[in-house]
Amino acid sequence: MNPRRYPNTSHVRVRSIKSTFMAEGALCAATLHLPQDTAPDQQLPAILMVGGWGSIQMALTSSFTHSFVEAGHAVMEFDYPGWGDSGGFPRQGINPWRRTRVADTALVHLKSQQQVLAHDITLWGTSFGGGHVVDLATQHPELKGAIVQVPMLDGLAATFATPPGRLIKLIGLGLMDQLKPGAPITIPTLGREGDFATMDRDGGWDAMASALAAYPDHRYDNRVAARSVLTMPLYRPWLRLKDVQIPMLMIGATGDTVAPFVSDKVKRVGNPNVQVIEVDANHFDPYFDPLFPQMLAHQLAFLRR
Repeated sequence: MNPRRYPNTSHVRVRSIKSTFMAEGALCAATLHLPQDTAPDQQLPAILMVGGWGSIQMALTSSFTHSFVEAGHAVMEFDYPGWGDSGGFPRQGINPWRRTRVADTALVHLKSQQQVLAHDITLWGTSFGGGHVVDLATQHPELKGAIVQVPMLDGLAATFATPPGRLIKLIGLGLMDQLKPGAPITIPTLGREGDFATMDRDGGWDAMASALAAYPDHRYDNRVAARSVLTMPLYRPWLRLKDVQIPMLMIGATGDTVAPFVSDKVKRVGNPNVQVIEVDANHFDPYFDPLFPQMLAHQLAFLRR
């Protein structure tokens, strides 16, 4: 495969409107992206972007966001409590059940926007956020559909994919962080291969560097509270796939070692509402050329249907 390049969508004319909403006791930052020429009284079909493990707004997702806007959608991103531009403490913590509740509140906020067709909303989730979208899809049969790419569907599988020595150290620090008072113990979210981090595989470090180089004004706090790793093995959204009643496009990467795609479990569920596409890629390839156009084509085709 050719070297990865961050897709260039700078030609897309986007109008971005910042707002806030309250969720889980925190003031959360959100941004609604619209085509530049959208009329004040025009309402558009919308997409709620649900980010992954260490996600903040526009982190690796900007190319998808801009492409969806170019296709005529309103697209909203948001920061979880304790991350990015959102308030909330402790900073940099991750709890998947709390995040799903926050995403649910973000959905309510999106529906309230003047230029959004509240009856025509699609969920979009990537990585850890893909699991949150599975959860949300079971709760909202009124939605138009859902897209999940490289989804983290089984935290137990992701835990066992971690090298044993690394896993022991992560759990130890997680327990220490859980028990100690005061500011959290943090560990790197992304690291070079072999470095101590929650993600050091599949070229995650290079992915972060490439995205930051494409958007030099963006800043990224590459830390996560150690206690966050303790939630991973208990979070298994694939168990709720059977309850999805809306059309869902699921794109899994066969070479994903960060959030291994559990295709056997997905097939065992056999939900006819879930369309599954498997691509020969690792966890971070879908965000970059040369794979990005293929991923985007699948997703735009799904949205048109």
